[in-house]
Amino acid sequence: MKKTIFTESQILKALKENQQGRSVSDVSRELGIEKSTFYYWKKKYGGMELHQLSRLKELEDENRKLKQMYADVSLDLTMLKDILSKKF
Repeated sequence: MKKTIFTESQILKALKENQQGRSVSDVSRELGIEKSTFYYWKKKYGGMELHQLSRLKELEDENRKLKQMYADVSLDLTMLKDILSKKF
């Protein structure tokens, strides 16, 4: 997945500027992003504070690690079942 060049604080600052009355076009042009990117940020991060956004990132990382651990264990279990099912 492509990493963003913007920090969480920059994203929240852009969203707050829009809430204060600046148009999406102006904010997007200033940051050098597409309007669709801004609307994606608004959908994903709208109404969040910086500490909530940091917690969201931590939870996403933890979820990614847990999914990887589950995939590894599931693969190991499948391999063990295949080995045990064969007759020697």
